[in-house]
Amino acid sequence: MTSNEIRRKFLEFFESKQHQIVPSAPIVLKDDPTLMFSNSGMTQFKDYFLGYREPKSPRIADTQKCLRVSGKHNDLDDVGRDTYHHTMFEMLGNWSFGDYFKEEAIAFAWELLTEVYGLKPENLFVTIFEGDASENLERDNDAYNFWKKHISEDRILNGNKKDNFWEMGESGPCGPCSEIHIDLRSDAEKAQIPGKDLVNQDHPQVVEIWNLVFMEFNRKADGSLEKLPKQNVDTGMGFERLCMALQQKSSNYDTDVFTPLIAKVEEISGRKYEGKMDDERDIAIRVVVDHIRAVSFAIADGQLPSNSGAGYVIRRILRRAISYAYRFLGMKEAFLHQLVSVLKNQMGEFFPEIFKQENLVTEVIREEENAFLRTIEHGLSRLDAIVNDTISRNEKTLAGAEVFELYDTYGFPADLSRIIAEEKNLSVDEAGFEEEMQKQKDRSKKSSAQKIYDWVVLEEKPESFVGYDKTATPTYITRYRKIENKDGEFFQIVLSETPFYAEGGGQIGDKGVLIPSYAKGFDISNPEIFNWEKSDEVLEILDTKKENNLIYSLINELPKDAGAVFYAKVNADERRNTQGNHSVTHLLHEALREVLGTHVEQKGSFVGPDYLRFDFSHFAKMTDEELALVEQKVNEKIRQNIPLEEFRNIPIQEALDKGAMALFGEKYGDNVRMIQFGTSRELCGGTHAKSTGEIGHFRISSESSAAAGIRRIEAISGDKSLEYFKNLENQFAGLSQLLKTKDLARSVEKLINENAALKAEIETLKKASAKGETENWKNEFTEKNSHQLLVKKTSLDAASVKDIVFQLKKEIPKSVIVIISDANDKPMITVGVSQDIENQFNAGSIVKDLAKEINGGGGGNPGFATAGGKNLQGIDAAVKKAQNI
Repeated sequence: MTSNEIRRKFLEFFESKQHQIVPSAPIVLKDDPTLMFSNSGMTQFKDYFLGYREPKSPRIADTQKCLRVSGKHNDLDDVGRDTYHHTMFEMLGNWSFGDYFKEEAIAFAWELLTEVYGLKPENLFVTIFEGDASENLERDNDAYNFWKKHISEDRILNGNKKDNFWEMGESGPCGPCSEIHIDLRSDAEKAQIPGKDLVNQDHPQVVEIWNLVFMEFNRKADGSLEKLPKQNVDTGMGFERLCMALQQKSSNYDTDVFTPLIAKVEEISGRKYEGKMDDERDIAIRVVVDHIRAVSFAIADGQLPSNSGAGYVIRRILRRAISYAYRFLGMKEAFLHQLVSVLKNQMGEFFPEIFKQENLVTEVIREEENAFLRTIEHGLSRLDAIVNDTISRNEKTLAGAEVFELYDTYGFPADLSRIIAEEKNLSVDEAGFEEEMQKQKDRSKKSSAQKIYDWVVLEEKPESFVGYDKTATPTYITRYRKIENKDGEFFQIVLSETPFYAEGGGQIGDKGVLIPSYAKGFDISNPEIFNWEKSDEVLEILDTKKENNLIYSLINELPKDAGAVFYAKVNADERRNTQGNHSVTHLLHEALREVLGTHVEQKGSFVGPDYLRFDFSHFAKMTDEELALVEQKVNEKIRQNIPLEEFRNIPIQEALDKGAMALFGEKYGDNVRMIQFGTSRELCGGTHAKSTGEIGHFRISSESSAAAGIRRIEAISGDKSLEYFKNLENQFAGLSQLLKTKDLARSVEKLINENAALKAEIETLKKASAKGETENWKNEFTEKNSHQLLVKKTSLDAASVKDIVFQLKKEIPKSVIVIISDANDKPMITVGVSQDIENQFNAGSIVKDLAKEINGGGGGNPGFATAGGKNLQGIDAAVKKAQNI
C-alpha cells in the first residue's frame, strides 16, 4: 500500500463515519501568540476546544502538517539519529466536539487499523491512564472496559501521567489518553522479550502509532483542573510511522514517504544510502531528506528564512541540512533545491501549496544554500585564524567563546569547528562554549519571559467586533486578566462590543481610549463633548491583539470599577491613515501583477499609520520605469475615487468565484470577507477606506530585496504623502533662496562645473607638491645594513603618499619606505618595499606590526601595503618602531 493510498483510505474511512474532511491548516501560525508552528493535529481546532468558535461540524477528520523544532516539543536533535523522529510530519486525526466520546473513538480506531489497514491484533498494544493521586485523578476504567471489547486484557497496559495524560500547554483543555503501539519485531525477537515490556521504552520497532485523547478537563493558570462543559475527542496518528507499519519496514526512511527523496540525493551526491544508524553519511542523508520537507512546506506557507522568530527556525533547519551535506556528503555546492520537484510529485495531490509554490520554494532554498555556503567558507577562514593563533600560543584548546561567536554571529556550525580542531590535534573548550550558549538562552528567556494569569470572567457573553462600521461605541468589560513581562504589569481586557481592530493581516492593532461612565463630567448620551484628553480617569488602549479568536486590548491598569459601562474610542487619525495604507496594498498588488505578471503574489505586509511595506514574489530588481508605472496605476485608481464594495461573511467558494485572491499560507474559514475596489478583489479582514479617493496620493519610497525571490516595496500615502511633497517644496524654496535663483537646474549645473574645475586645479597642485616632496625625501634615506630606509611623518593625503612611495621604490634600490600620515586627523601608515628586496622584506607584515601602535589594521602585498587606525597619539610610537626595521 503506497503512502498516498494510506492517506486516502484514512480520510475515506472517516468520511464514511459522517466526519467532515477539512484541508490541512498552514504549518506556520500567524494568529496564535503562543506558538510559531502547528506542532500537533489539534492546533487549528484550539478555538473549538476553548469554546471561542463553533466547529464546522461536530465530527471532523484531516491530515495536518506539523513541525516540532522549538519549545516544549522539539525533535530537531533526534532527526537523522533514529528511524522515526522528524521535524515535519503528518498527523492523521479525527475529532469530536461534544459528539461521540471514548467508546466510539476506540471502536473507530480498532476498525480502521485491523479491518481497513489489516494490521494483526497480536502485534498491537494499548495503554490507558493509570490515574494520579496528586491530581485526585482516578484510573480511566471507562477506556479499559471499552478496549476489552476489542483486544485481550493482557494487551491493555497502564500508563503514567507523563505518557497518558495529554495537555495542550501549561493551561487549557486536557485529559487522559489511550495510545496504540505496534510491535514490528521479528517472531524470534518477540519470543525473547515480550512486546508489552518495550512499550514506551524508545525501542525503534515498538512504537506508538496513534493517540486517542479524551478531553474532559481544563487546566487553569493556577494548575487546578475543572471539568469542560463538553467532552471532546482529539486523536493523532503519525502518518510516517503508520506507513512504516503497513509497508513492513523497520524505518520510516525506508518507506515511500522518503525513498524518492533519498534516491535523488544518491543520484546528486554519488553516495549510496545503506540505512546504518551509526554511519555519518547515512545520518546526513536522513537529515537532508527530512529537513527539505519542513523547509519547503514552511516557505510554501509563507514563512521565509530570516534572522528572527519563525524565519530563524526555518533558516536553522535548512542550514543544519546544508552543514550535514557539506561535512559528510562532500557537497560543496547548492543542491537541496533540486529536491523540491521530487517533493511536489510526491505530495502535491494532497497539499496543492507545494505544487503551486514550487518555483518560489526552489529559488528561495537555492539562494539560502549559496549564502550559507559562502558563510561556511568565510567561517573556515576565521576559524583558521583562531586555530593558528591558538597554536602560536602553544595551546591545545580553542576558546569556547570564540567557537560560540563563530556559531552565533556567523552561523558557522559548532560541530564543524570541533571536527577541524580535531584534525589539527586540538580540542574545543566545551565548558566555555556551553557557558556562552547558556548566556544566550538566558538573555532570550529574559526578553520573552511572561507570566499570564487566569481570565477573570465578569460575564459569559459572545464578544463582537463593530470596528468596520464604528470607531466609537458604548461597551463593557466581559473578562480581563493580568500579565507580567519585562516591561512591567499590564491587563488584557475583552469588551462586549469593541471598535478596536486586532493586529492581523499585516495591519497593526488599534490604539485609543476607554472612558468610564463614572468619569467626572462625562455624559455617555453625548460623549463627543467630553474632553477626554484632560481627564485622569480615562484609560489608554496601548494595543489590540487577538488570541484564539478572542479580541483583547492592552491597558496599563484596571479601572476602579471594572463592571461599569465604558465608551470605547479609536484613535481616529491613526485609524484613517492605517486603513488608507491597507487599501493601497490591494491597489498595489493589482498594479504589480499588471506590470510584472501574474506570478506576483503577496508574501507579507506591514500596514501602519505612517507607512506600508509590501513583500511580493518576483525574481528581479524592478526597473525605474516599472516602479514609475506601478505608482502611476495606483494613483490613477485613487483619482477615480472607486467606492469600497464589501462582502461580509460569504462562503469562501462564492468569494473565489467572484475573482477574489486567496493567499497561500493564510487560514480561511468557511465564510470570509471580500474587499473590492473596482477590479481589485481580495479576501481580507482589515479596515479600509470607504473609497480610493480618501487615500489622497501614493508614493513609493523604496524597492529592495526581502529574501531570495521576494522583493519589498515601502511606500507612503495620505497625510504622509502630503508631508513628503510639502518637505520637497520647502527644500526647493530653501535652495532657491540660498542660490538666489528660480532656475535650480541651471544653477546646480554651474556649481558642478565650477567644482570640477577647482578639483582639477587642486589635483594639479597636489601633484606638483608631491613631486617636490619626492625630490626632498630622496635625500632623507638612511643606510642600514646595505639597505635604504625612509621613515617619514606627513600630512599629505593617501593618494599623494601612494604616488610618492611608488616613485621612490622605483628609483631607490634596496629601499624600505614607511610614511605615516595624519591627514584629516586620521592616522594612516603606508609601506613600500623595492622589488629587488621583496624576498627579504614584506610590506604587508611590516604594516600589520606598525598598525598595532595606532589601534588599526590593514594589509597588502610584499611590495606595497597600507593600514588605517584610530589612535593619533600612537603615531610617534609607530615612527620609533619603524626606525628599527
